Amino acid sequence: MDDRKILEHIDALVAEEHELRGRHSHGESPPENEAARLRHLEETLDQTWDLLRRRRALREAGANPDAAKPAPIPEVEGYLQ
Repeated sequence: MDDRKILEHIDALVAEEHELRGRHSHGESPPENEAARLRHLEETLDQTWDLLRRRRALREAGANPDAAKPAPIPEVEGYLQ
């Protein structure tokens, strides 16, 4: 997957996230299935952004960006800020 496709995937995830958040922006709690989907979207977005950063770092280092693989979600979610 190239950077353009990764960014398109990110855009699609963000659009779905905004749609879900918009449904419940008036203080309503989302149904459990939507809350779970929102958590999954957030994790997948973090994972996908991480993949894009890995690809860019490899490219800047003169390596093949296609060698970057997505890190497991628990690893990405465990990064210290």
